[in-house]
Amino acid sequence: MAIRFVTGNAGKVREARDYLAGIEPVEQIEYDYTEVQSDSLEEIAAHGAREAFEQLGGDEPVLVDDAGLFVDALGGFPGPYSAYVEDTVGVERLWRLAEAEENRRATFRTVLAYADEDGTETFAGSVAGTLVAPRGEGGFGYDPIFEYNGTTMAEMSTAEKNAISHRGRALATFAEWYAGRDE
Repeated sequence: MAIRFVTGNAGKVREARDYLAGIEPVEQIEYDYTEVQSDSLEEIAAHGAREAFEQLGGDEPVLVDDAGLFVDALGGFPGPYSAYVEDTVGVERLWRLAEAEENRRATFRTVLAYADEDGTETFAGSVAGTLVAPRGEGGFGYDPIFEYNGTTMAEMSTAEKNAISHRGRALATFAEWYAGRDE
């Protein structure tokens, strides 16, 4: 039985396959679940996973993720609205907003939600860093303005980024739980 990762992002699926290698195959499924409006990544991901599980037949487990950039000085904004803010305001304008702040600490957070016939479980991962002027050519989204230990995520190789990423940390927690649930 495969875990169906509900996402249009092949990079997320590759990362999930790395973390779940030898445990369970991961299959990419594109399904446009309803994204509820909430300040809680957990609520958004869990709702999406439950809906996707039921609408895709309710016979194989699904995995959904939701992520956001939480800027301390901006009260956690953009948080769960990060994709919308990136699409409408843009990364550069968010940087200009944060640039004026003395405190530029921020946290990338991901919540994975797993749904099967027994219910829904969530798994969180985060990485703390600092917002800086855009640097680097790699990554996507807010990677050029998010610095971790002196390097932006856009300056890191895929392997370096995956080793410390918020999604990787959530996947590691999920993989440990998933592997141990039949013990």
